[in-house]
Amino acid sequence: MILWSRRPLRVARVKLSEQSWTQVDPQSHLLVPLGSTEQHGPHLPMDTDTRIAIAIAERAAEQTGATAAPALAYGSSGEHQGFDGTLSIGTEVLHAVVVELVRSATQTFDGVTFVNGHGGNQQAVTGAVSQMVAEGHSVGSWSPSIPGGDAHAGHTETSLMLVLAPSLVRLDDAEAGNTAPVRELMEDLRRSGVASVSPNGVLGDPTNASAIEGERLLADLVDNLVHVLRSR
Repeated sequence: MILWSRRPLRVARVKLSEQSWTQVDPQSHLLVPLGSTEQHGPHLPMDTDTRIAIAIAERAAEQTGATAAPALAYGSSGEHQGFDGTLSIGTEVLHAVVVELVRSATQTFDGVTFVNGHGGNQQAVTGAVSQMVAEGHSVGSWSPSIPGGDAHAGHTETSLMLVLAPSLVRLDDAEAGNTAPVRELMEDLRRSGVASVSPNGVLGDPTNASAIEGERLLADLVDNLVHVLRSR
């Protein structure tokens, strides 16, 4: 879901974390990657969603002149809490964080787009963006959408990670999980979490993932975000 208020997108530099305050362009548009710290099966790292969101945001910033903010690496990941290492701040807290980030960022930047790499964040982000638009801020959200892609730690995310962090992908440990469409699992996911439908934490099949496919997927996702930004 993308919500916008009507203000023009202007041009700036790329990574906010590498700029001094005197280098910041106050007329630029800010891209904020949102990720998670949660299990991604036995073969992918906990920061998979965050790495993907950062990569898309930074590449889109390079093409549009927007500024890419440091990522928020904690999200609403309660559905993965049955797996060791998952860290979640929940929907209510994430909503509040997004609201305060917008209020702060729009003191400097011309507008904000949240690049959301974790589906569990969607409720918080959508609600917060709606609230901020109602307050008159220039803010929107974008989430990756891949037709036919699997849901979690499967072919799609594993292919992307083989491009972004191949040394962290343990292909020898990759195994299929529950490959049913997520819409068929949603009731159980909401009630009992991912562990109730997939003991290994995978929703999909990563065993045929490839870096070649990952390059194509990444390029398509970046192109989509760039198109959205340029068509505001």
